[in-house]
Amino acid sequence: MFKIIVLLIIAYLLGSILNGIWIGKLFFHVDITRHGSKNIGATNTFRLLGPVAGSLVMILDIGKGYLATWLPTLFGIHGWYPLVFGVAAILGHTFSIFYHFKGGKAVATSAGMLMAYNLSFFMIAAVTFIASIFITSMVSLGSMLGFIIIVFSACLIHDNALIILALCLTVFIFYLHRNNIHKILNGSENLTDWGLYYWYLKYVKKSPRVLKHRRR
Repeated sequence: MFKIIVLLIIAYLLGSILNGIWIGKLFFHVDITRHGSKNIGATNTFRLLGPVAGSLVMILDIGKGYLATWLPTLFGIHGWYPLVFGVAAILGHTFSIFYHFKGGKAVATSAGMLMAYNLSFFMIAAVTFIASIFITSMVSLGSMLGFIIIVFSACLIHDNALIILALCLTVFIFYLHRNNIHKILNGSENLTDWGLYYWYLKYVKKSPRVLKHRRR
């Protein structure tokens, strides 16, 4: 039991490392919590600091979720524990001890947990995420749809542990994205500068919203 508690603390601390903040400050001298959407995740990093920094943050955030989920297996602890350790990392990312118990929306960290637990489900979620962004040009919507598809996928193979966790995480992710949901409904959500919806607004509708988006 002592080993499990220590490893859970390590998993939480791994999750608490907010890569967007330290990469922004160390390499760009920019505090991303003061600019853009002020979120510490890969999306805001990508918008503010470019694709290299954004991609690095995404990889590191996925990596810490993956590593935390693998911790019990590495130390000979089996059963349903990997999901618990993954959740510890997700909570660390969302309520970081290094950032006054605040943090990000934990989408990439959750993806890392899913990658370690079931690679096939991770691929399903990733394809859903990318396809949704390509169609809607909205990262937030793609993230939420990715979680929904995992719930349905887990139900199909009757993985009760994953079903319960996926349902809880979906509710949690939707709550963290509540402002994004409001913006989607009123048509003011931030868009990527690619994807069918963005291209439609830019080349067909010639919407001022796209011009405003480009100036941000």
